[in-house]
Amino acid sequence: MLTPRNGILNIKPHMLATPAGDGAVARVNLASNESALGPSPNALAAAHAALGAIERYPEGGAARHGDAIGAAFGLDPQRIVCGHGSDELLGRLARAYLDPGDELIHSVHGYLKFPNYAHAMGAQPVAAPDLGFRASVDGVLACVTPRTRMVMLANPDNPTGSYLAGPDIRRLHAGLPDDVLLVLDSAYAEYVAAADYELPVALIDAAQNVVMTRTFSKIFGLAGMRLGWLYGPPAIVDVLRRLSITFPVSAPAAAAGVAAVGDRAHADRVYAYTRDVRHWFAQALADLGLHVYPSQGNFVLVRFDDAARPAQGACRYLHERGIVVRMFGAPDYRDMVRFTVGLEAEMRAAADALRGYLRG
Repeated sequence: MLTPRNGILNIKPHMLATPAGDGAVARVNLASNESALGPSPNALAAAHAALGAIERYPEGGAARHGDAIGAAFGLDPQRIVCGHGSDELLGRLARAYLDPGDELIHSVHGYLKFPNYAHAMGAQPVAAPDLGFRASVDGVLACVTPRTRMVMLANPDNPTGSYLAGPDIRRLHAGLPDDVLLVLDSAYAEYVAAADYELPVALIDAAQNVVMTRTFSKIFGLAGMRLGWLYGPPAIVDVLRRLSITFPVSAPAAAAGVAAVGDRAHADRVYAYTRDVRHWFAQALADLGLHVYPSQGNFVLVRFDDAARPAQGACRYLHERGIVVRMFGAPDYRDMVRFTVGLEAEMRAAADALRGYLRG
């Protein structure tokens, strides 16, 4: 009988399946943190145009995409690695730097896929205690041992929407040994409205053990393209390129990505829209008596404290009315539902449905 690498069978689904009720008459998807406004029309046009040469391998596609990212964000393209979504790049980091028995530290209520990257390599995920579903610098540092090789932190985090300010990230890095890699997943960075949030570019430029991952699945509306990138020190970039598949970015994805970062006006519209609707929806649910966690992403996490009106019932009630939302498999999230910011009419429908659910 064939057996996989030790640890792989410890990987479990982190998201619960949506209810299968037959009552749904329409499907409003507020479950997957996709962009409500979709991609830039320029990105769509570029992807369609690339299909005209789809019989060709995408020679240089990742390099052209990296150059466009560097120009858009003021970064050295030689320190950018493009991949099949940021998820693939996070997995590549684990392959590069984790051996069996090593430890990967993550926040206990942070991004729920982080333990999987450790399990896949036979390494040990270590859940650091947090502060009210917000990552704790002291909690992470207290978990560091001689076997620690990596810390993964989503900032802003998912599914909580919480974040750590720039000084907190710098203090976290300062407390880590030089041989521990700090991985900052910044998938939701473009949505942040908090004034004390900082992208870790300056920290990466000054250190040799920090990287940042980013994605085109969120504000750029290209989730179906599976397109992500990483910015890091030259030595780490070299390692990740050695581990890359031959063509890590498809021709349509590269073309769409180049066009997307060139359309700053579209990204600005998505940011402003998401910020405003997120604020309105969070307040509307708080007015219903629900606990809404402050969010810097394109979603809000909501806790249902009334045992007579539980989260699972809310999820089922919404689905019966055609509204799909997200629950999670981790026990500490059993009373919570995450709502992606969708179109304004969709959010009003969700708020109205919740009002009906809570009133019985």
